Amino acid sequence: MNFPLGLAHAALALGMPVLMVGLINRVKALWAGRKGPPLLQLGWDLLRLLRKQPVFSSVATPVFRAGAWAVLAASLLAAMIAPMLGSFAPLEFHHDFIFFAYTLGFARLFLMLSALDVGSAFEGMGAAREASFSAFVEPAFFLLIGTASVATGYTSFAALIGHLHESDLFRWLALPLVGVLFILLQAEASRVPVDDPLTHLELTMVHEVMILDHSGPELAAMQYAAALKMTLYAGLIAALLNPFDPLDAPLACVAASLAIMACVAVAVGCVESLVARLRMRQVPHYLMLASAVAALCLGGAGWWVS
Repeated sequence: MNFPLGLAHAALALGMPVLMVGLINRVKALWAGRKGPPLLQLGWDLLRLLRKQPVFSSVATPVFRAGAWAVLAASLLAAMIAPMLGSFAPLEFHHDFIFFAYTLGFARLFLMLSALDVGSAFEGMGAAREASFSAFVEPAFFLLIGTASVATGYTSFAALIGHLHESDLFRWLALPLVGVLFILLQAEASRVPVDDPLTHLELTMVHEVMILDHSGPELAAMQYAAALKMTLYAGLIAALLNPFDPLDAPLACVAASLAIMACVAVAVGCVESLVARLRMRQVPHYLMLASAVAALCLGGAGWWVS
């Protein structure tokens, strides 16, 4: 492994979640005519939560107490596999995208288990919604990976995403694949129009209702993990569009990834300012749109190659 690039990847994965949330909140504030919170406000919020003593329900088991840390650990492991710098990732092996997908699935499992563990009807409702929505997310992701694999011929996550821009199909596939990744970002990170991270209405919550009983360091772990998952998908968009090779031009590659991820955060903020949250029954249709677009891309890539 290239140690300097690995260090840059780790710094990007660990630092960008705070900055991305700050950019989103600042963009939303500008649309509302307000100054908005500081860019690093999430970091201060996390430090404040880490200093607090958690409060646990009397019916909570060790599953609840371990859930937040399992979610955070799985998200951090996925961050080491996601190729946010193009054709480079600290952990890379053949078909590692399967491990990446089900590492996030493991995090989702413990998120739902910790919600169910306290016996709350509201949190159980959120866990059921999370499980149903995830059934629409995974097909879109694997269809996207199949498209990139057909176009490039590679089998590792970093290679097939990082080298896609070298394919003749890139000019046709770039925009729809970015759209698919953007929808997956909204679903995995619980952003508008799939979910609203700022809602206080229990009957409309998905992610927020599952962490109602978390407090202190456990709540900080959950909030950071959600921001990290958003950063992962923003990093995949950056890797898809980044024209620089991380091995030949590492500084330019890191700068381009930072700029593209910042643009993704601005786009998320604009969408959340201009688009209302979808009705619950319309969310599966929206997620199925990502699968349909990815399936069309896979069919077109297969036809072109054949």
